[in-house]
Amino acid sequence: MSYTLLRQESRARRGRFITPHGTAETPAFMNVATAAAIRGGLGAQDLAALGCQIMLCNTYHLHLRPGDDIIRSLGGLQGFTGWQGPTLTDSGGFQVFSLAALRKISEEGVRFNSHIDGRRLFMGPEESMQIQCALGSTVAMAFDECVENPASYDYARLSCERTTRWLVRCRDEMTRLRTLPSTLNKEQMLFGINQGCTFDDLRVSHMQEIAELNLDGYAIGGLAVGEPAEEMYRVIAAVEPHMPRGKIRYLMGVGTPANILEAVSLGVDLFDCVMPSRNARHGHVFTREGIRNLNNAKYKADPLPIEEGCGCPSCAGGHSRAYIRHLLKADEMLGMRLAVGHNMWFYNQLMTRIRDELDAGTFAAFKAAVQTRLSSRV
Repeated sequence: MSYTLLRQESRARRGRFITPHGTAETPAFMNVATAAAIRGGLGAQDLAALGCQIMLCNTYHLHLRPGDDIIRSLGGLQGFTGWQGPTLTDSGGFQVFSLAALRKISEEGVRFNSHIDGRRLFMGPEESMQIQCALGSTVAMAFDECVENPASYDYARLSCERTTRWLVRCRDEMTRLRTLPSTLNKEQMLFGINQGCTFDDLRVSHMQEIAELNLDGYAIGGLAVGEPAEEMYRVIAAVEPHMPRGKIRYLMGVGTPANILEAVSLGVDLFDCVMPSRNARHGHVFTREGIRNLNNAKYKADPLPIEEGCGCPSCAGGHSRAYIRHLLKADEMLGMRLAVGHNMWFYNQLMTRIRDELDAGTFAAFKAAVQTRLSSRV
């Protein structure tokens, strides 16, 4: 299990991530299957056809429903979903802080009410590791405190300190869990998460501190939560020089094609975001010419595919803009499936193109040529 840096173009990195469940070429986009499926009617076989390398699932949601004990009894995420490639599980921390009602933070962890049925629950570092162990994911994320942005400097500093203490507890609990005969994946990896809001000095000192723990990988969390993109890029640029060069780097919850291109240029290897599936369900699809809104009346009788020349099953299968628009307007699940499938294909193909450009040493020129266009409206 390792990350290999194959080549570099300025800060941008071309790498290979070897895991117990397969190898991922990086930079890579992880397709978000929050509740063990891509929202919009896509399953494991669809992900393979769409070029997905890593599937991301959410600890909080799967713990509440159907329950990690059920998933474990069915062979973990791989047995439960049928997806045989690498998986990453979010720790549940973000959802505890963003969805749960009446939460109370202590040094032990967080007490909160389920957003589904209101029952009182508790999650701390040990509980998060135990749940992720039961899910059997390839990569488990450390349980961290997700601070609201903006936050005061003093609170952000105290939160960083707590997140580090929780990270040590996550590491120790994972070490214990690996020794148990009942553990599904004894090679489960642990990623630590850098926090510090938008305070550069806190971000840097926290990254330096957690880098000393020699974990399997490191993530930058707490960004893409409403701050301007330029501020996010500034934080990444400040943190990146302090991230271990030989470990994989993950920017959580990002983002648009333009965000990904910029973050790759700053040295990030892994990305995830619900945007491609969420936007597609509302008729917003990504193309090489920009973002197309299929709800527009001009597509009512348009016989062309979402994007001419696209190899995704939706476009190559002969489904027209007019047909997909009709299905979305009629609230037919097939419309969402076709649109989501296209966006997932687009994101995975974009990552393939980025890797090819890095291999050729032409990434900077490619980024300059397409970044603005990919963010424009058709």
